[in-house]
Amino acid sequence: MTLPIAVLRPEPGNAATASAIEALGRRAIRLPLFRIVPLPWNGPEPQAHDALILTSANAVRHAGSALSRYAALPVHAVGAATAAAARAAGLRVAATGSGDGRALLDVAQAGGVRAGLLLTARDRAVASHPAVSAIETVYASEAVDPVDPTPLTGSVALVHSRRAGERLTELVRDRSRIAIAAISDAAATGLGGGWRAVTVATRPDDASVIAAAIALADTLARD
Repeated sequence: MTLPIAVLRPEPGNAATASAIEALGRRAIRLPLFRIVPLPWNGPEPQAHDALILTSANAVRHAGSALSRYAALPVHAVGAATAAAARAAGLRVAATGSGDGRALLDVAQAGGVRAGLLLTARDRAVASHPAVSAIETVYASEAVDPVDPTPLTGSVALVHSRRAGERLTELVRDRSRIAIAAISDAAATGLGGGWRAVTVATRPDDASVIAAAIALADTLARD
C-alpha cells in the first residue's frame, strides 16, 4: 500500500500543498505544526530603499495596509507563490527566485540592490545581508499546541523549514515508522536521528519536495 504524505506547514500553505498531493492521486495528511499571526510594524520611508524583498508569501498576506506604501519599489520575490501574492497585492515584481532566501538576496545584490527593505518573519534564517538596509518583522509562526503526532505513523512527512524539523523531532518519540522529505539541506538540519528514512528535494520548492516524498513513499512501499 502506498504511504500517505503528511503536510506540516501552516495554513494557507498546508491546504495548497495537500491539494497538490491529492491532485496526483496520493493521500495527504493535514497536520499543521504552526499557525501564522500578523505582527504590528512601522515601516520606514519608501524613499530610503531601492527594492522590496519578500522571502515568503506570508509577508504579503500579513503586512496589512502599510504594504501599499511600497508599491513603487521593485519586488524581489523568493519564489513563484510569493511573486503571485505580491502581484495580487498590487506590487511590481522585478525578479523571482528559485525558493532559497539567501540565494535571492545574493542575486539582488549582484543586480545592484544596495538598500533593500526585507519584510519577513520573527524567526528567520537571514539576519543581515549587503543587499538589505532594513528588516521589518511583519508576521510570526507560532507553534500549535497540543499536536497529536499519531496520524504521522506510516507516512512520509514533509519538512519545509528547520524550525518545522525541530518541532517534529520534539513531538515524535518513535521515529522509526515515519520517513521525512525535507525541502532543503537547511530544513533537514533541524531533524534529529532515528527516522525511517530521510530525503532532500532537488530544489527548494513545493513541487520538488512533493516529488521527493512520493518517490520515497514508493521506494518504502516496495521494501
